[in-house]
Amino acid sequence: MLIEFITAHRQDLIARARAKVAKRLAPKPTEKEMESGVPLFLDQFVETLRRSLPSATTTMSRSAATHGALLLSRGYTIGQVVHDYGDICQTVTELAEELDAPIPTEEFHALNLCLDNAIAEAVTEYSRLRDESVAASETERSGVLAHELRNKIAAVQLAFGAIKSGRAPIAGSVAAVVVRALYGMTGLINRSLVEVRLDSGSARSQRVHLHKLIEDAEVEGAMGASFHGVSLSVAPPDHAIDVTADPQILAGALANLLQNAFKFTHAGGQVSLRTSVAKTRVEIEIEDECGGLPPGKAEELFGAFQQRGADRSGLGLGLFISRNGIEACGGALRVRDIPGRGCVFTIDLPLLALAS
Repeated sequence: MLIEFITAHRQDLIARARAKVAKRLAPKPTEKEMESGVPLFLDQFVETLRRSLPSATTTMSRSAATHGALLLSRGYTIGQVVHDYGDICQTVTELAEELDAPIPTEEFHALNLCLDNAIAEAVTEYSRLRDESVAASETERSGVLAHELRNKIAAVQLAFGAIKSGRAPIAGSVAAVVVRALYGMTGLINRSLVEVRLDSGSARSQRVHLHKLIEDAEVEGAMGASFHGVSLSVAPPDHAIDVTADPQILAGALANLLQNAFKFTHAGGQVSLRTSVAKTRVEIEIEDECGGLPPGKAEELFGAFQQRGADRSGLGLGLFISRNGIEACGGALRVRDIPGRGCVFTIDLPLLALAS
Protein backbone atom coordinates (compact mmCIF):
# COMPACT_ATOMS: atom_id res chain seq x y z
CA MET A 1 0.00 0.00 0.00
CA LEU A 2 2.80 2.44 0.85
CA ILE A 3 4.51 1.88 -2.49
CA GLU A 4 1.28 2.44 -4.38
CA PHE A 5 0.53 5.56 -2.34
CA ILE A 6 3.95 7.14 -2.99
CA THR A 7 3.83 6.21 -6.68
CA ALA A 8 0.33 7.60 -7.14
CA HIS A 9 1.14 10.87 -5.38
CA ARG A 10 4.76 11.26 -6.49
CA GLN A 11 4.44 14.72 -8.02
CA ASP A 12 2.40 16.04 -5.10
CA LEU A 13 4.93 14.64 -2.61
CA ILE A 14 7.84 16.21 -4.49
CA ALA A 15 6.06 19.56 -4.62
CA ARG A 16 5.24 19.47 -0.91
CA ALA A 17 8.77 18.40 0.04
CA ARG A 18 10.23 21.18 -2.09
CA ALA A 19 7.97 23.65 -0.32
CA LYS A 20 9.35 22.48 3.02
CA VAL A 21 12.92 22.76 1.76
CA ALA A 22 12.26 26.25 0.42
CA LYS A 23 11.13 27.45 3.86
CA ARG A 24 14.24 26.13 5.59
CA LEU A 25 16.39 28.86 7.07
CA ALA A 26 19.50 26.75 7.65
CA PRO A 27 21.14 25.16 5.83
CA LYS A 28 20.03 27.44 3.02
CA PRO A 29 18.42 25.42 0.19
CA THR A 30 19.96 25.52 -3.28
CA GLU A 31 18.29 25.28 -6.67
CA LYS A 32 20.12 22.03 -7.43
CA GLU A 33 18.92 20.53 -4.15
CA MET A 34 15.33 21.50 -4.94
CA GLU A 35 15.44 20.11 -8.48
CA SER A 36 17.38 16.86 -8.10
CA GLY A 37 17.92 16.00 -4.44
CA VAL A 38 14.29 15.53 -3.37
CA PRO A 39 13.05 13.44 -6.31
CA LEU A 40 16.22 11.33 -6.34
CA PHE A 41 15.75 10.27 -2.74
CA LEU A 42 12.03 9.61 -3.19
CA ASP A 43 12.66 7.41 -6.23
CA GLN A 44 15.36 5.43 -4.42
CA PHE A 45 13.06 4.93 -1.48
CA VAL A 46 10.29 3.52 -3.70
CA GLU A 47 12.81 1.20 -5.34
CA THR A 48 13.93 0.00 -1.92
CA LEU A 49 10.41 -0.75 -0.77
CA ARG A 50 9.71 -2.72 -3.95
CA ARG A 51 12.51 -5.13 -3.07
CA SER A 52 10.29 -6.20 -0.16
CA LEU A 53 9.53 -4.44 3.08
CA PRO A 54 11.14 -7.02 5.42
CA SER A 55 14.59 -6.31 3.94
CA ALA A 56 13.99 -2.64 3.31
CA THR A 57 16.02 -1.47 6.31
CA THR A 58 19.29 -3.08 5.21
CA THR A 59 18.82 -2.17 1.57
CA MET A 60 17.90 1.38 2.44
CA SER A 61 20.98 1.69 4.61
CA ARG A 62 23.21 0.72 1.68
CA SER A 63 21.45 2.98 -0.81
CA ALA A 64 21.42 5.80 1.73
CA ALA A 65 25.20 5.61 2.09
CA THR A 66 25.54 5.68 -1.70
CA HIS A 67 23.03 8.48 -1.97
CA GLY A 68 24.77 10.43 0.78
CA ALA A 69 28.17 10.03 -0.89
CA LEU A 70 26.68 11.07 -4.24
CA LEU A 71 25.10 14.23 -2.88
CA LEU A 72 28.21 15.13 -0.90
CA SER A 73 30.36 14.69 -4.00
CA ARG A 74 28.00 17.04 -5.86
CA GLY A 75 28.52 19.76 -3.30
CA TYR A 76 25.59 19.20 -0.95
CA THR A 77 26.32 19.65 2.74
CA ILE A 78 25.56 16.91 5.23
CA GLY A 79 23.01 19.25 6.80
CA GLN A 80 21.09 19.43 3.52
CA VAL A 81 21.12 15.64 3.14
CA VAL A 82 19.84 15.02 6.68
CA HIS A 83 17.12 17.65 6.41
CA ASP A 84 15.96 16.35 3.02
CA TYR A 85 15.54 12.85 4.45
CA GLY A 86 13.44 14.25 7.27
CA ASP A 87 11.33 16.41 4.96
CA ILE A 88 10.52 13.43 2.72
CA CYS A 89 9.40 11.30 5.65
CA GLN A 90 7.29 14.09 7.11
CA THR A 91 5.72 14.87 3.75
CA VAL A 92 4.67 11.26 3.12
CA THR A 93 3.19 11.01 6.61
CA GLU A 94 1.31 14.30 6.38
CA LEU A 95 -0.20 13.59 2.98
CA ALA A 96 -1.29 10.10 4.01
CA GLU A 97 -3.03 11.50 7.09
CA GLU A 98 -4.61 14.32 5.08
CA LEU A 99 -6.05 11.88 2.52
CA ASP A 100 -6.89 9.30 5.17
CA ALA A 101 -4.94 6.73 3.15
CA PRO A 102 -5.34 3.14 4.43
CA ILE A 103 -1.63 2.41 4.83
CA PRO A 104 -0.86 -0.36 7.37
CA THR A 105 0.89 0.63 10.58
CA GLU A 106 3.81 -1.73 9.91
CA GLU A 107 4.53 0.04 6.62
CA PHE A 108 4.65 3.41 8.34
CA HIS A 109 6.98 1.80 10.86
CA ALA A 110 9.16 0.59 7.98
CA LEU A 111 9.14 4.11 6.54
CA ASN A 112 10.40 5.66 9.78
CA LEU A 113 12.90 2.89 10.38
CA CYS A 114 14.33 3.29 6.90
CA LEU A 115 14.63 7.03 7.37
CA ASP A 116 16.33 6.55 10.72
CA ASN A 117 18.89 4.25 9.12
CA ALA A 118 19.23 6.57 6.13
CA ILE A 119 20.14 9.54 8.30
CA ALA A 120 22.56 7.41 10.33
CA GLU A 121 24.25 6.06 7.19
CA ALA A 122 24.48 9.52 5.62
CA VAL A 123 26.14 10.99 8.72
CA THR A 124 28.48 7.99 8.98
CA GLU A 125 29.40 8.26 5.29
CA TYR A 126 30.13 11.95 5.77
CA SER A 127 32.42 11.11 8.71
CA ARG A 128 34.21 8.44 6.66
CA LEU A 129 34.80 10.80 3.75
CA ARG A 130 36.10 13.45 6.12
CA ASP A 131 38.47 10.92 7.74
CA GLU A 132 39.84 9.97 4.32
CA SER A 133 40.24 13.60 3.37
CA VAL A 134 42.20 14.39 6.53
CA ALA A 135 44.36 11.28 6.18
CA ALA A 136 45.15 12.06 2.55
CA SER A 137 46.36 15.53 3.35
CA GLU A 138 49.68 15.93 5.12
CA THR A 139 48.30 18.21 7.81
CA GLU A 140 50.27 18.84 10.96
CA ARG A 141 49.38 16.30 13.64
CA SER A 142 47.72 18.88 15.86
CA GLY A 143 45.63 19.92 12.89
CA VAL A 144 44.73 16.30 12.20
CA LEU A 145 43.54 15.86 15.77
CA ALA A 146 41.48 19.05 15.57
CA HIS A 147 39.93 17.93 12.27
CA GLU A 148 39.13 14.47 13.63
CA LEU A 149 37.53 15.85 16.79
CA ARG A 150 35.59 18.47 14.84
CA ASN A 151 34.39 15.78 12.46
CA LYS A 152 33.07 13.61 15.28
CA ILE A 153 31.55 16.58 17.11
CA ALA A 154 29.79 17.58 13.88
CA ALA A 155 28.39 14.06 13.58
CA VAL A 156 27.10 14.28 17.17
CA GLN A 157 25.52 17.68 16.54
CA LEU A 158 23.81 16.57 13.34
CA ALA A 159 22.57 13.30 14.76
CA PHE A 160 21.37 14.91 17.99
CA GLY A 161 19.65 17.62 15.96
CA ALA A 162 17.76 14.95 14.03
CA ILE A 163 16.70 13.28 17.30
CA LYS A 164 15.72 16.58 18.94
CA SER A 165 13.62 17.64 15.95
CA GLY A 166 11.74 14.34 15.98
CA ARG A 167 13.07 13.16 12.63
CA ALA A 168 14.77 10.19 14.31
CA PRO A 169 13.94 8.10 17.40
CA ILE A 170 16.00 8.44 20.56
CA ALA A 171 16.96 4.77 20.52
CA GLY A 172 17.48 4.19 16.80
CA SER A 173 20.36 4.14 14.36
CA VAL A 174 20.88 7.91 14.57
CA ALA A 175 21.34 7.63 18.34
CA ALA A 176 23.97 4.97 17.66
CA VAL A 177 25.87 7.55 15.59
CA VAL A 178 26.09 9.76 18.70
CA VAL A 179 27.43 6.86 20.78
CA ARG A 180 29.93 5.91 18.06
CA ALA A 181 31.22 9.49 17.74
CA LEU A 182 31.60 9.93 21.51
CA TYR A 183 33.43 6.61 21.74
CA GLY A 184 35.68 7.72 18.88
CA MET A 185 36.49 10.95 20.67
CA THR A 186 37.56 8.98 23.75
CA GLY A 187 39.98 7.03 21.60
CA LEU A 188 41.39 10.20 20.03
CA ILE A 189 41.96 11.75 23.44
CA ASN A 190 43.70 8.62 24.75
CA ARG A 191 45.95 8.60 21.70
CA SER A 192 46.74 12.31 21.93
CA LEU A 193 47.65 12.04 25.63
CA VAL A 194 50.32 9.50 24.76
CA GLU A 195 51.58 11.65 21.87
CA VAL A 196 51.85 14.77 24.01
CA ARG A 197 53.86 12.98 26.69
CA LEU A 198 56.20 11.51 24.09
CA ASP A 199 56.70 14.69 22.06
CA SER A 200 57.28 16.91 25.09
CA GLY A 201 59.90 14.53 26.46
CA SER A 202 58.03 14.61 29.76
CA ALA A 203 57.62 10.84 30.09
CA ARG A 204 58.51 9.95 33.67
CA SER A 205 58.62 6.34 34.81
CA GLN A 206 57.35 5.75 38.30
CA ARG A 207 55.67 3.10 40.40
CA VAL A 208 52.28 2.17 38.99
CA HIS A 209 49.87 -0.04 40.91
CA LEU A 210 48.89 -2.60 38.30
CA HIS A 211 45.56 -3.56 39.86
CA LYS A 212 44.40 0.10 39.79
CA LEU A 213 45.46 0.47 36.16
CA ILE A 214 43.55 -2.68 35.17
CA GLU A 215 40.45 -1.63 37.14
CA ASP A 216 40.34 1.73 35.36
CA ALA A 217 40.87 0.06 31.98
CA GLU A 218 38.01 -2.36 32.69
CA VAL A 219 35.60 0.47 33.56
CA GLU A 220 36.43 2.43 30.41
CA GLY A 221 36.60 -0.72 28.28
CA ALA A 222 33.10 -1.83 29.27
CA MET A 223 31.58 0.91 27.12
CA GLY A 224 33.75 0.01 24.14
CA ALA A 225 32.93 -3.69 24.42
CA SER A 226 29.20 -2.97 24.62
CA PHE A 227 29.35 -0.60 21.66
CA HIS A 228 31.02 -3.21 19.45
CA GLY A 229 28.81 -6.06 20.64
CA VAL A 230 31.59 -8.09 22.25
CA SER A 231 32.32 -9.17 25.82
CA LEU A 232 35.31 -8.16 27.94
CA SER A 233 36.88 -10.70 30.30
CA VAL A 234 39.33 -9.29 32.87
CA ALA A 235 41.50 -11.33 35.22
CA PRO A 236 42.35 -9.03 38.17
CA PRO A 237 46.08 -8.97 39.00
CA ASP A 238 47.52 -9.40 42.47
CA HIS A 239 47.23 -6.10 44.40
CA ALA A 240 50.90 -6.40 45.36
CA ILE A 241 52.19 -6.25 41.77
CA ASP A 242 53.64 -2.90 40.70
CA VAL A 243 55.36 -1.90 37.46
CA THR A 244 57.54 1.00 36.45
CA ALA A 245 56.11 3.21 33.71
CA ASP A 246 54.68 6.63 32.94
CA PRO A 247 51.10 6.19 34.21
CA GLN A 248 49.49 8.41 31.56
CA ILE A 249 51.34 6.76 28.68
CA LEU A 250 50.64 3.26 29.98
CA ALA A 251 46.94 3.98 30.54
CA GLY A 252 46.61 5.54 27.09
CA ALA A 253 48.43 2.70 25.36
CA LEU A 254 46.32 0.07 27.16
CA ALA A 255 43.13 1.92 26.20
CA ASN A 256 44.28 2.06 22.57
CA LEU A 257 44.99 -1.67 22.52
CA LEU A 258 41.60 -2.51 24.03
CA GLN A 259 39.82 -0.24 21.57
CA ASN A 260 41.69 -1.91 18.73
CA ALA A 261 40.72 -5.36 20.05
CA PHE A 262 37.03 -4.39 20.32
CA LYS A 263 37.06 -2.94 16.83
CA PHE A 264 38.32 -6.09 15.12
CA THR A 265 36.75 -8.81 17.26
CA HIS A 266 33.75 -10.38 15.55
CA ALA A 267 30.36 -9.45 16.99
CA GLY A 268 29.52 -11.80 19.84
CA GLY A 269 33.20 -12.57 20.43
CA GLN A 270 35.34 -11.95 23.49
CA VAL A 271 38.33 -9.77 24.37
CA SER A 272 40.45 -10.95 27.29
CA LEU A 273 42.70 -8.84 29.50
CA ARG A 274 45.10 -10.69 31.81
CA THR A 275 48.50 -10.28 33.49
CA SER A 276 51.35 -12.57 34.47
CA VAL A 277 54.71 -12.23 36.20
CA ALA A 278 57.93 -13.81 34.92
CA LYS A 279 61.03 -13.13 37.06
CA THR A 280 61.68 -9.38 36.75
CA ARG A 281 59.04 -8.66 34.10
CA VAL A 282 55.27 -8.20 34.01
CA GLU A 283 53.23 -9.04 30.94
CA ILE A 284 49.82 -7.50 30.26
CA GLU A 285 48.04 -9.45 27.52
CA ILE A 286 45.07 -8.34 25.41
CA GLU A 287 43.66 -11.20 23.36
CA ASP A 288 41.07 -10.57 20.66
CA GLU A 289 39.05 -12.76 18.32
CA CYS A 290 39.74 -11.02 15.01
CA GLY A 291 40.17 -14.30 13.12
CA GLY A 292 43.94 -14.10 12.89
CA LEU A 293 46.37 -12.35 10.55
CA PRO A 294 47.76 -13.17 7.10
CA PRO A 295 51.18 -14.90 7.39
CA GLY A 296 54.05 -12.49 7.98
CA LYS A 297 51.84 -9.44 8.57
CA ALA A 298 52.09 -9.16 12.37
CA GLU A 299 54.89 -6.58 12.55
CA GLU A 300 53.33 -4.45 9.83
CA LEU A 301 50.54 -3.57 12.25
CA PHE A 302 52.90 -1.29 14.18
CA GLY A 303 53.71 0.93 11.20
CA ALA A 304 52.24 4.43 11.00
CA PHE A 305 48.96 4.68 9.05
CA GLN A 306 48.55 0.88 8.97
CA GLN A 307 45.00 -0.49 9.21
CA ARG A 308 43.55 -3.98 9.13
CA GLY A 309 40.15 -5.47 8.48
CA ALA A 310 37.14 -4.01 6.69
CA ASP A 311 36.65 -1.19 9.21
CA ARG A 312 38.82 1.64 7.88
CA SER A 313 37.79 4.27 10.42
CA GLY A 314 40.60 6.23 12.06
CA LEU A 315 44.08 6.92 10.73
CA GLY A 316 45.88 3.72 11.75
CA LEU A 317 48.12 5.41 14.32
CA GLY A 318 46.99 3.68 17.52
CA LEU A 319 49.41 0.72 17.51
CA PHE A 320 52.30 2.83 16.20
CA ILE A 321 51.89 5.36 19.02
CA SER A 322 51.21 2.70 21.64
CA ARG A 323 54.46 0.86 20.85
CA ASN A 324 56.46 4.09 20.99
CA GLY A 325 54.88 4.92 24.32
CA ILE A 326 55.57 1.54 25.89
CA GLU A 327 59.18 1.60 24.65
CA ALA A 328 59.62 5.07 26.18
CA CYS A 329 58.64 3.47 29.50
CA GLY A 330 61.43 0.91 29.15
CA GLY A 331 59.04 -1.79 28.02
CA ALA A 332 58.10 -3.57 24.83
CA LEU A 333 54.92 -4.16 22.84
CA ARG A 334 54.62 -7.23 20.65
CA VAL A 335 51.90 -9.24 18.96
CA ARG A 336 51.38 -12.99 18.59
CA ASP A 337 49.06 -14.38 15.94
CA ILE A 338 46.70 -17.26 16.74
CA PRO A 339 45.82 -18.51 13.25
CA GLY A 340 42.11 -18.72 12.59
CA ARG A 341 41.26 -17.25 15.97
CA GLY A 342 42.81 -13.90 16.82
CA CYS A 343 45.80 -11.97 18.14
CA VAL A 344 47.46 -11.47 21.50
CA PHE A 345 49.09 -8.08 22.13
CA THR A 346 51.56 -8.14 25.01
CA ILE A 347 52.84 -5.17 27.01
CA ASP A 348 56.10 -6.20 28.67
CA LEU A 349 57.23 -3.96 31.56
CA PRO A 350 59.82 -4.03 34.38
CA LEU A 351 58.51 -5.48 37.63
CA LEU A 352 59.12 -3.45 40.78
CA ALA A 353 59.71 -5.06 44.13
CA LEU A 354 56.49 -6.48 45.51
CA ALA A 355 54.63 -3.86 47.49
CA SER A 356 54.49 -4.51 51.20
